[in-house]
Amino acid sequence: MTGDPTRVLLADDEPLFRGTVRELLDATSGLTVVAEAATGHEAVTLAATRRPDVVLMDVRMPDLDGIAATAQITATGRAPRVLVLTTFDVDDYVYRALRAGASGFVLKDITPPRLLDAIHTVAAGEALLAPSVTRRLIAASVRRSAPRRTLDGVTPRERDVLTLITRGLSNAEIEAALHVSRGTLKTHIGNLLTKLAARDRAQLVIAGYETGLADAYGQR
Repeated sequence: MTGDPTRVLLADDEPLFRGTVRELLDATSGLTVVAEAATGHEAVTLAATRRPDVVLMDVRMPDLDGIAATAQITATGRAPRVLVLTTFDVDDYVYRALRAGASGFVLKDITPPRLLDAIHTVAAGEALLAPSVTRRLIAASVRRSAPRRTLDGVTPRERDVLTLITRGLSNAEIEAALHVSRGTLKTHIGNLLTKLAARDRAQLVIAGYETGLADAYGQR
């Protein structure tokens, strides 16, 4: 592996959990922990001063919850990617975290190999969106709380791309379904990010649900 290691900020109020994750990351080539935060405010401050590539953010944090902290962190010009820790019993956290700018979420009982994969995924600029559970949770939250959005300025082809992104298809699957090249697809995705003011693929999925594209394909 070449290049600088991925810089990670651990934000969790449980010292034992932070210590366990730190040991894992410090023992993994290509990853380095640059700071630890025990509160939401500490996470915001350290994200600004230590400039991590990825913030591993617990939802339930003292003095400023993880979702509010995520919103503050991702609002900055050169923001790191935020990977939120959550549980299945609080579905609405998923939608709120992604709306706040998070690039994905993982469960607190995630296995070490999958946690490492998740960190690498968001560090590479991809969204961590499981094709089944994540979409179901997002859809439920959008139906409860989100206003309908419009697709003003989006071309029919870009709408097709957004629909397939919302359904959870990978780039390779979208290329095959629409018979487009990788370069053309990247252009369409770039246009969608700009037109919908979306930071990454996770927010495109949110936009797809808010515009009703998932409903057209019977997503539940």
